[in-house]
Amino acid sequence: MADQYAVIGLGRFGLNIANKLFESGQDVLGIDVNEERVDEAQSYVTHAVIADSTDAEAMKTIGIRNFDTVIVAIGNDIQASILSVLVLKEMGVPKVIAKALNKLHGQVLEKVGADWVVFPERDMGIRVAHQLLSPNVLNFIEISKDYSVEEVKIPQRMIDRSLREIDFRAKFNISVIAIRHGHEIYISPSPDKLLDEGDVLVVIGKNSDLERFGKLD
Repeated sequence: MADQYAVIGLGRFGLNIANKLFESGQDVLGIDVNEERVDEAQSYVTHAVIADSTDAEAMKTIGIRNFDTVIVAIGNDIQASILSVLVLKEMGVPKVIAKALNKLHGQVLEKVGADWVVFPERDMGIRVAHQLLSPNVLNFIEISKDYSVEEVKIPQRMIDRSLREIDFRAKFNISVIAIRHGHEIYISPSPDKLLDEGDVLVVIGKNSDLERFGKLD
């Protein structure tokens, strides 16, 4: 059975989340106070309605408490964002995810009950800067303040060499947890696995060590 999601705020951020969930087979309700945005979203979600998410009665009418997860993706209206989270948690919504514009906004969202606060502009800025500084890095996931997982193109010097020979732990203080070769992926690869041209390493380690490795030629 598909999970039920509601996305409040159908700007670019909210609509992209809603559409991805919908394409994955989930039931998605889109909510916005703007009629044009609701009309535009009709093809990208299961249902879309015009409603004020700061109005508890309006949320009760559309049955918001029946949804497993509600994403508050409201853009620049910080007051509406905070009040929406407060209304949702008071109504008993199990999981509320909220978009924050800055650190203070995020702290307030957490205090009024948001289960998960996301900072899309900040995170994208960090991602772009990271990839500019380390051009071999294709993707990365920050798992804590000091550690990340990265997808890195193998440097030319490592082609036709085995993981054992390169010894990533000793030389670079990082661990290879997978290798992507075309459409195939090797999880926990053998130490004797030879690296081919075009391979992508999935590595984990301290950010400082990953940054140095990502700059290798």
